[in-house]
Amino acid sequence: MKEGPDIAQIGALIGDPARANMLTALMGGQALTATELAGAAGITLQTASSHLAKLEAGGLVTQRKQGRHRYFALSDDEVGLLLEGLMGFAANRGFLRARPGPKDPALRKARVCYNHLAGDFGVRMLDRLVADGHVAVDGDDASLTEAGEARMAEIGIDLGALRGQRRPMCRTCLDWSERRSHLAGSLGEALLTSFIDTGWARRNGDSRAVRFTAAGERAFLDLFPPLDRG
Repeated sequence: MKEGPDIAQIGALIGDPARANMLTALMGGQALTATELAGAAGITLQTASSHLAKLEAGGLVTQRKQGRHRYFALSDDEVGLLLEGLMGFAANRGFLRARPGPKDPALRKARVCYNHLAGDFGVRMLDRLVADGHVAVDGDDASLTEAGEARMAEIGIDLGALRGQRRPMCRTCLDWSERRSHLAGSLGEALLTSFIDTGWARRNGDSRAVRFTAAGERAFLDLFPPLDRG
């Protein structure tokens, strides 16, 4: 008798093309209706409802009712990390979609990965934090150093509030476009929220892309100066 976790069930849930498209649409961190997810998957509402019931039963999505509407979102950070990791794995193995569309450059520069910053800017931020000794990385694990705590306080991040959360403060997440790690966890979310709240950046409509203003990009690069990756 086989023992241990059954990855086949999770693989089957994610492996269906329609369900994969709906999960990818939810990677923007926004709750979406079944109608919106049906449009993202290119299927009928009835079919989408059936798929969403399976995803919910599998613990990948959760729903909440507001008035007459039901909204769906990824269940938690673990699902977002799993999906981004799969995207990176697929990209590394050459499993790519059709020719990239016009939005792809913006997505590669800066985008939302569930609730934190991904893309080139996300990777640059983690690179700088590690190089400056503010974040220590050991494989997939990451932790904020004492110097990093002081730096985050200077930036205005409330670490006390983050420590009160049940999820990890720092995690690494494999970036599908850069194929390197960016910063996830509650700290990654807090930093992205700070960039948006200060007006440095904004969400780009229904896209996962994050648009930095000219002044915001300068401020970001002053805070996290690029490293020589050559």
